[in-house]
Amino acid sequence: MGVGASPALPVTGRSKFLLDMRLRFKLSITISVLALASLSASSAEVAVLRNGFSIRLLRHESREAVTRLYFADSSSNYVEVPTDQIVCFEAEEPPLALALKPTLPTTLEEVVSTASSSNHIDPDLIMTLIGAESGFNANAVSPKGARGLMQLMPQTALRLGVDDPLDPVANVQGGTRYLRELLDRYHNDLTKALAAYNAGPKRVEQYRGVPPYAETQTYIAKVIGDFNRKKHARVSVHHDFSNKPEAIRNSKSEAPSAAPQPSSELMPGTFR
Repeated sequence: MGVGASPALPVTGRSKFLLDMRLRFKLSITISVLALASLSASSAEVAVLRNGFSIRLLRHESREAVTRLYFADSSSNYVEVPTDQIVCFEAEEPPLALALKPTLPTTLEEVVSTASSSNHIDPDLIMTLIGAESGFNANAVSPKGARGLMQLMPQTALRLGVDDPLDPVANVQGGTRYLRELLDRYHNDLTKALAAYNAGPKRVEQYRGVPPYAETQTYIAKVIGDFNRKKHARVSVHHDFSNKPEAIRNSKSEAPSAAPQPSSELMPGTFR
């Protein structure tokens, strides 16, 4: 046998070898096509906000003073952000195959997710509250002095250990922790917790419920309405996905996860 020569394969062995090579080649082509299809199907865009954060979304729709950011195919799953708070929209880059090292939260969803996990509050509720409080403007300051994404009053921020209420990460963590305190105080009654967040616990105690302030009542109706709309949209998307044939469901890289549902006490009805 010469140097570098390969041993001769029997006829049956050579046929099996060639068959294996063809199968591997076809398999590699199939995997490549599926990978490209998956990448195309999951492509989205990123809204870059003036507060330094970005929000991943499926699509957006401009409506004069506000822009709707859609997170799913459902037309009811969106948040409204003041258009002047959006710097630009960028195409989302596909994630790298290997992560070099853990990084700090870089998007508002990641900040909210962290606060949600540590305080056991639905992330959709936190995101809805941010929209109602500041319109996603991390530098917002109210005439009464409330600051940041979740509009913390200076004394409340100080008690919660938030040194800089205009720091988005610290503000969201502090505001979520404060909301958790209020929910515990009012036995998971979201209406009273939101009333206290807006008007202060003293007013809720004084009136034994929602204070008769138009601003507070409008605020509660908006937050609860937007939050319930988000939850219903998620349930609708999950239901539509579950009704698809099994072959189609299995072709998805990941089924939409059902967000933790609040208790009945967190889904109040109308109020007076």
